[in-house]
Amino acid sequence: MNKRINVTKCFFPPLDEYTNYIEKAWKNEWLTNNGELYRELTEKLKVFLDVDHLIPMTNGTLPINIALNAFGNRGEIITTPFSYVATTASIVWENCTPVFVDIDPNHLTIDESKIENAITEKTTAIMATHVFGNPCEVDAINKIAEKHNLKVIYDAAHCFGVKYKNKSIFSYGDVSTCSFHATKLFHTGEGGAAICKDEKTYHEIFYRHNFGHNGPLDFHGLGINAKMSELQAAMGLSLLPYIDHIISERKKVCNFYDEKLSFKNFRSFQIRESTDWNYSYYPIIFDSEEILLEIEERFNRTNIYPRRYFYPSLEKLPYINQDNCPISEDISGRIMCLPLYVGLTEEEINLIVKLLNE
Repeated sequence: MNKRINVTKCFFPPLDEYTNYIEKAWKNEWLTNNGELYRELTEKLKVFLDVDHLIPMTNGTLPINIALNAFGNRGEIITTPFSYVATTASIVWENCTPVFVDIDPNHLTIDESKIENAITEKTTAIMATHVFGNPCEVDAINKIAEKHNLKVIYDAAHCFGVKYKNKSIFSYGDVSTCSFHATKLFHTGEGGAAICKDEKTYHEIFYRHNFGHNGPLDFHGLGINAKMSELQAAMGLSLLPYIDHIISERKKVCNFYDEKLSFKNFRSFQIRESTDWNYSYYPIIFDSEEILLEIEERFNRTNIYPRRYFYPSLEKLPYINQDNCPISEDISGRIMCLPLYVGLTEEEINLIVKLLNE
């Protein structure tokens, strides 16, 4: 088989549906800064995700930066080492200090039972990641935050459409951030959003994402430019009608893996109870890194390219270099995400399964 199979593949809506929205932008002669398409996408996302305070942005990292700028206060941020680098990089970028707490080996999210021991007088916030769309133990984290008067920020980059206990996962915490990158289930090419728990938090995040503006001449305070353009909003509007189809097709692939894989030298991860998952990734954890590397080489020879996601454990970054998260470090060396996207054929899935089961 010569066709390259990547870990994921961007979903393209029909071109004419995208260009219909682009024509609106041309007609309006408006490309950014609170345009008609941006406003329409904002309202449609609020309805689809069942949230009240949502701010689309130009990528998925800026919402994290802005939330930390608003609530980090250059203090210590309790966070997870098992996440994409943007989580830790944003903490350091905003002149805060990451304090790593190890992960639950089954759910792969931050181990909530270890958070309280990491809190000091310098702690200002907890920033946890819903890993692969799998929710953290949000109720326990909320209790800890309330007890110690801390803000809670969730990196929910993988969580579009996820519900926990019949509520949008974005309903939890002070701020949740989502990625609308091209590789995600819902995307705007590049893009993201901040979802805020209340009007006050929304105001703090909103003015920071627009240079701090309070009207054209006055300013609430310091801000940067994180605004989403009309071109990005057009992509989101043309893709949103297909999101149920996208999730349904990905679910079929995940179910196929569940049924056909042998799970002799590897295991999957555990979805938290009461979660309506979105089938965003299919990670498997091998018995050893040696087996992973052998399988990766075998895949690559067959033009299949899974991804070691997440690797390395973030406390090992060159600008961090700590050594206090043995579970995360161990799992990050043994975990790989299998190809998962709309259009992955049964023949291709069978080949992936065959190579793994052998």
